[in-house]
Amino acid sequence: MSATRMPAAAMAGRDRFDEVLKIAVLRGGGLGDLLFALPALDALADAYPEAEIVLLGTPMHRELLRDRPGPVTRVELLPPARGVNRPAGDDDPRATGAFMRRMRAEGFDLACQLHGGGRNSNPFLLALGARHTVGAATPDAAPLERTLPYVYYQHEVLRHLETVALAGAPSVGPEPVVAVTAAERRRGRELTGAGPEPLIVIHPGATDPRRRWPAERFEEIALRCAADGMRIVFVGAGEDAPLTEAIARRVARLAGDAVVSLAGRIGLGELAGVLALADVMVGNDSGPRHLAQAVGTRTASIFWAGNLINAGPLTRARHRVQLSWTTHCPVCGRDATQVGWTAPRCEHDVTFVDDVPAAAVYDDVRSLLEGEPGRPLTATTAPPRGT
Repeated sequence: MSATRMPAAAMAGRDRFDEVLKIAVLRGGGLGDLLFALPALDALADAYPEAEIVLLGTPMHRELLRDRPGPVTRVELLPPARGVNRPAGDDDPRATGAFMRRMRAEGFDLACQLHGGGRNSNPFLLALGARHTVGAATPDAAPLERTLPYVYYQHEVLRHLETVALAGAPSVGPEPVVAVTAAERRRGRELTGAGPEPLIVIHPGATDPRRRWPAERFEEIALRCAADGMRIVFVGAGEDAPLTEAIARRVARLAGDAVVSLAGRIGLGELAGVLALADVMVGNDSGPRHLAQAVGTRTASIFWAGNLINAGPLTRARHRVQLSWTTHCPVCGRDATQVGWTAPRCEHDVTFVDDVPAAAVYDDVRSLLEGEPGRPLTATTAPPRGT
């Protein structure tokens, strides 16, 4: 997962700690949260090549990383704990206590907090009993041995790289990379029926409803791509699956065999294989979009401007972004730019990105395909631009 090292001035760090053989990294959350942490994990592996890296994460993280080349040795599942991992209900003090006793017995030399501003995650990290600790902190969070000030509007990848640089682990590359196995690629080909025509994978979901582009825009993109001779594969899991399946059925009624729906039917490894085969992935700011980027696939995506700062792709040759500049809730008018730990969000789950036109995203798909050497489009003419 290594890449060209960033200039030292771009990611100032501190001296390495001595005799570090076991590292704990705290990173809960979803798929995208894990992917944003991968460059930092690569940096730790490069700086401490003899160390075992233990990710304190979630079942989803374990599923993706199991038997996959990369910096993480193993994943330990987090207990239900406030501000760190609360999959359902209240905290479970008994489970947390048992987890901490087991983790303290590991004898971690270094613990890295890559889970937010530290109000809850820093005390959790300190309870691990590691010899050294690094992480970010808001003004009211417990300080660690080496602490990075937490400022909400910073790209998550760069925040995590700055954090591990505190431990003497400078960046070896700013983009997340996930290795895809040959078996996953074979399975992806079986699932998609991929042939010579361009393959477009569409993921219309997102955990936060405010990040979801309207369903009819995804339908328009799919129909225009199908009319242009492309194969369309829809993906979506969990709460995204019903929405994805409904869109796919409506498109299939008009586009026929050019459309395949895998909504709710594949695991993370199969998703990685499907995405790795795609010529372009179209989606919202979501975990599958970030995974597509990590496996090396071009992406055309829709972002709210604030989220782009924290979670958008850092390059544009292979990753195109259309932005919504909405700054206030369309329902109540509350300022949406004051987010994160600084202010609570309003209760309205309406889309913040419906001002992004389908034509602009379609143009991005075409541009990405036309810029790919040796991959001509199958249709002789494209639908009119800007319509």
